[in-house]
Amino acid sequence: MNWFFAILAAGIACAIWGIAIERYLFVIRRETIKILPPNSTPISVLHIGDIHLAPWQKRKAAFVASLGALKPDLVINTGDNLGHANAIGPVLTALAPLMERPGVFVNGSNDYYAPVLRNPLGYLAKPSERSEGPALDTARLVGGFTSAGWLNLNNREGQITINGLKLGFLGVDDAHDELDNLTSIPGQAKAVAGCDLVIGVSHAPYLRVLEAMGAAGASMIFAGHTHGGQVCLPGIGALTTNCDLPAKYAKGISAWNFAGKNVILNVVAGLGHSIYAPVRFFCRPEVRLITLVAKDS
Repeated sequence: MNWFFAILAAGIACAIWGIAIERYLFVIRRETIKILPPNSTPISVLHIGDIHLAPWQKRKAAFVASLGALKPDLVINTGDNLGHANAIGPVLTALAPLMERPGVFVNGSNDYYAPVLRNPLGYLAKPSERSEGPALDTARLVGGFTSAGWLNLNNREGQITINGLKLGFLGVDDAHDELDNLTSIPGQAKAVAGCDLVIGVSHAPYLRVLEAMGAAGASMIFAGHTHGGQVCLPGIGALTTNCDLPAKYAKGISAWNFAGKNVILNVVAGLGHSIYAPVRFFCRPEVRLITLVAKDS
């Protein structure tokens, strides 16, 4: 029976770590990408996503607010800000320091619908079903972002000039709930033609979205949704991405080729989780601070 108690003790220890400790260990992941035209001034990009904030999550809200001190040149928010029906006010308050910086955003399904209880083991078999929770006041959230000057990229394009460089953006609405309009991307690409760098932004990194953006000229794509797997195994990593992106790409930087064009994908593991699955294991909650620098001459 000693083995039984050993397994039980290990299970309890893992649960305590994942539920009571690791999900509060917020971290800033830093990367440097050579992608700008030669001799360009670097651009710092803070990628934030999957906050899933609930009103009582004060530590998470304080961490988000503290990110304003980084003073990034650009903020990219890849959605799923809300984790509760009453979270719009707390989210806008927490993000207020970052909304003083130039930014772009897309929505995730949890920005449209409140979370519902799901069987967590179901994610291992296939991506979760479309959202079924109560509808949220998405217009209030979006209005808070746009009134601060952030660009709405839900099936839209946009441009921002930073450090003398014209950045073009191709965006889609939440692909997980099939709100993405891929037919809009060629038109978006025409609208940002001539920019120094074209960036794709999507909540969920479905392969159809990555391919469409890459083929349309995006050199780099930012996405979230995966939570980095949320529960990972040592030596194995993520067990699921909740989409058709292979699990080995659940978080971080990866290189792709679409229509003969090289594309860099950056996936943020996010800061949160559903209130019905309050755990992180071998997958710390994160934001990503990406410094874009000039390519070698």
